[in-house]
Amino acid sequence: MHAETDFAAALAAFDYQPRTRVVFGVNSIERVGELAKSLAAKRVLLVTDRGIVAAGHAGRVRALLVTSGMHVTCFEQVQENPTTQCVERCVEVARGGAIDTFIGLGGGSSMDTAKGCNFILTNGGQMKDYWGVGRATRPMLPLLAIPTTGGTGSECQSFALITDEQTHQKMACGDPKAAARIALLDPALTVSQPARVTACSGIDALAHALETLVTKPRTPLSLIFSREAYRLIVAALPRVLASPTDLEARGWMLLGAAWAGTAIENSMLGAAHASANPLTAHFGVVHGLAVGMMLPHVVRFNAREDATARAYAEAACSAQLVSPSAAPETAAEHLAQRLESLLELASLPRTLDHCGVKLSDIPRLADEAARQWTAQFNPRPAAAADFQQLYTAALAPA
Repeated sequence: MHAETDFAAALAAFDYQPRTRVVFGVNSIERVGELAKSLAAKRVLLVTDRGIVAAGHAGRVRALLVTSGMHVTCFEQVQENPTTQCVERCVEVARGGAIDTFIGLGGGSSMDTAKGCNFILTNGGQMKDYWGVGRATRPMLPLLAIPTTGGTGSECQSFALITDEQTHQKMACGDPKAAARIALLDPALTVSQPARVTACSGIDALAHALETLVTKPRTPLSLIFSREAYRLIVAALPRVLASPTDLEARGWMLLGAAWAGTAIENSMLGAAHASANPLTAHFGVVHGLAVGMMLPHVVRFNAREDATARAYAEAACSAQLVSPSAAPETAAEHLAQRLESLLELASLPRTLDHCGVKLSDIPRLADEAARQWTAQFNPRPAAAADFQQLYTAALAPA
């Protein structure tokens, strides 16, 4: 542990039970048949989206599985921020295919849809029945997760994030049985992603690393993953934005996202994600962008708490944004400014007015943000009045 780390995090108890085998390497996708066989797969449901189909990745995976002797059913209708309706459609396809294994191929939405389908297919009921932790009472089918973005880290988490079609509430449905048995990380698969997807998913991964670094449930174990994720992502993101075919940087992003996902599994998230979800629900703001716009303001808000300011200072120092002698609050401000500059580097908007948000919208957004599950894990208590201040700060240029 670093000397600057506060005593509470240093002494926090944890019980680490790794559930996911991580297979990494350029062109490691060629091993998908072998890895699926290790799960005793015979009838596979490949869960993906039309963009991944158009890029040729789904066809390649399907061919490799068929060559390995498996029957493959495809669900290609995954939507961004999957809803209960999307999951129900996937369940229908899964039942028709009499499947025994899931493969989630794509971004976090594909993996979340596969997990959500797995809950209902194996345990029955509706998605809302699994909102929370550990509510699946029966065994679940094995999942092999193949991310094509360096973003959500869903491949290393046991949670499915599914939006209720009626209420627009994003439900975090978690169970150890839902975690992927294998995460297959092939940096070559991420090269085909559009620049905006690369940017938004990369910003999301960076937010995961920074939020898990300071959340209340953080532990010595989660901090190891948070720090390594941050180190990789903060160095690699500018490189992949400038040179999308840089496989080394792509690999760093993919690993960083996976390690940040592992950190989330062990320490949860905070106010940046709580404030992002209502923006996605009401204004259709892409999740990574919503988090990215709110994160600098959350950093400034959290830095008023001494231990959190020290953690941010450590992050700023490791990225060579400040000298080790800089005051923690000064270092935290430099970190917030760096996050804003990354949005500009990615050609993404920095303020909410670009997304159609008006001052009159803020009370409703703030009330919903305060009720988000992740708000309770923020290092500083964040009530609706605090979220109003955060949204107001992010609304328009200062």
